[in-house]
Amino acid sequence: MTEKSGFDRIQRRLEGMPDSPPIPQRLQRLSHLPWRTCYRQQLRTEGKSDNTIKSYMCGINKFIETPLEDENLLSKRDLEEINLKQMHLRLDPINGRIDIWVHGLAELKPTTVHARMAAASHLLQWLGHQFPEWLSRPHKGRSLPRTLSQRELELLCLAAKRSENPVAEPLVILLLESGMRVSEVCGLDLHDIDLADRSARVVGGKGNKDRLVLFTELSVTVINSWMRTRKSRAHPDEVSLFVSRRGRRLRPRGIQKMMDKLAIEAGLPKEKVSPHVLRHNFATGLLERGADLISIQRLLGHASIATTRVYLEISDQTLRQVYRRAQDMRIEMDEVEETLEPEPEIPEISGFLDRLQTTE
Repeated sequence: MTEKSGFDRIQRRLEGMPDSPPIPQRLQRLSHLPWRTCYRQQLRTEGKSDNTIKSYMCGINKFIETPLEDENLLSKRDLEEINLKQMHLRLDPINGRIDIWVHGLAELKPTTVHARMAAASHLLQWLGHQFPEWLSRPHKGRSLPRTLSQRELELLCLAAKRSENPVAEPLVILLLESGMRVSEVCGLDLHDIDLADRSARVVGGKGNKDRLVLFTELSVTVINSWMRTRKSRAHPDEVSLFVSRRGRRLRPRGIQKMMDKLAIEAGLPKEKVSPHVLRHNFATGLLERGADLISIQRLLGHASIATTRVYLEISDQTLRQVYRRAQDMRIEMDEVEETLEPEPEIPEISGFLDRLQTTE
């Protein structure tokens, strides 16, 4: 970089600031290396998935780009060339950069703000800083997972069965019966699936944890049908179970595009249909049929039972709907009874006999 480069401007700006806490001892030997490379490696060491790493890096981009009042906006190249020690100085909370950044989040949804602040907090702690106490994260709330009704599921499965895309039906059925994440389905190789045992081994799921998923004979049938098509479609060296028209491994984006088309064919809103919605349907279906939370947690691959517990709230919602329908039916029956003509009173048998004896 030249003498007038972005880094030199950063260095001159930082020299006039109050003393920052020293860079942690554990990072001393890395201080001259590019910060982004080091941070990515840290996330991998912590066992974060590729999707989580991508989410963290996207979440902190605006934070590290935010200029102070007398700074110019740095180019992406400048930011890439900053080493770890320089980034430690740049993100010191005492300089007010984080306050400016948080102020710019005001128009975003609480869930988005919460996620970005969580990513920033992780980065700051790694650099040896503390997330400022005066910045409180918004209460993100917790919306219940969206699911499809039984009728909507029937329409979607019918659309998949009639689809010209031969991979549509086996994908929809397997997602619905196994509860796998879309990334896990994309990662399935031929040797991962055991049709005789009606099971599949998910390798390196979320958090790089392997687990066993199960399915029924219906999945076996549609996968066997798909395998005949796969032979003529897949490249000779392709080991993926599900392949695209080009013969290569399906990607999550391609599966979502397929879901969008199926939603249109089924007459459903596109935003209601996704692989993750089918995962929610799988979980709620198990719960409503009496499965315990621990078993559902293992089948879904949740690290924490707290994540699985949200499905209890969906079942509570279902229970409330059943109760309200029953109550509505009772009220309707009461209203019908009120409109009927009253039946003639039948005298009590004892009084009737007394009067009969008197007349005699």
